[in-house]
Amino acid sequence: MKLQFTKMQGAGNDYIYLDCRQNDLPDHPEELARQLSRRHFSIGADGLILIAPPLLADVDATMVMYNADGSEGNMCGNGVRCVAEYLYNHGVRKDRIEVDTRRVGRKTLYRVAPHQWRAGMGRFSTRAADLPVEGLGAGPLLDVPLVAAGQSWRVSCISIGNPHCVVRRDSLPTPAQLAEWGSALEKHPAFPQGVNVEFVRQDGPTAWTVMVWERGSGATLACGTGACAAVAAQVLQGYCPRQNPVTVTLPGGTLTVQILQDDTVLLTGPAETVYEGVLEI
Repeated sequence: MKLQFTKMQGAGNDYIYLDCRQNDLPDHPEELARQLSRRHFSIGADGLILIAPPLLADVDATMVMYNADGSEGNMCGNGVRCVAEYLYNHGVRKDRIEVDTRRVGRKTLYRVAPHQWRAGMGRFSTRAADLPVEGLGAGPLLDVPLVAAGQSWRVSCISIGNPHCVVRRDSLPTPAQLAEWGSALEKHPAFPQGVNVEFVRQDGPTAWTVMVWERGSGATLACGTGACAAVAAQVLQGYCPRQNPVTVTLPGGTLTVQILQDDTVLLTGPAETVYEGVLEI
């Protein structure tokens, strides 16, 4: 069986995209995600994103995403921008594109420049029930103590449609530390469904550097929802202003995040096609 695919990336957060708008979704997409995401042994990616027919009449398409380990993800800020870019390049020639998701509803995306999209990510939450989180109180879960990997942490727990654990540090972890600490926090009993982990360092009033350990994918070059969670945590603790665009530097590139007065989050960044291909599976 031949499979047509498109490889796309946003700030280095790369996924394999399958256009399923005219065809049925593939059987066992979780296994396909595991198979195709293996770096050096297959296409290689942070996961698989299916572009499916819209669930609602006024939506352009539906995004269904799977992490590299085959688990289904709730949301991907870089991925949804790439879906908008794909649709724009394949028949949906609009500067405003509506993308539905199976778990966190509709996202509206605006084309702000060639290969640049702004995504309305909805409102964030620090309530334990929204992540979910167990054993750390009901919330708001800001700067709360947690023991993992043999040491004590102060963490902020934020939902952006998916769960995040944000750790503010003066210095960022080495790759080995990121793997050790990120894995321990991702699988901590406080997070029964796992969690994405962001280590953040302040570089200026509206400038932060972030390293990410993604739930189900491990170390990634960027995470759109992770950038949003990192900025939201700093805004709530007074380290960063509301309304102002905040620059988030990640290993794979730069994203811009705005936290509005009503806790709505806007995420702006690149969405680019790497290559297209056909794979025999």
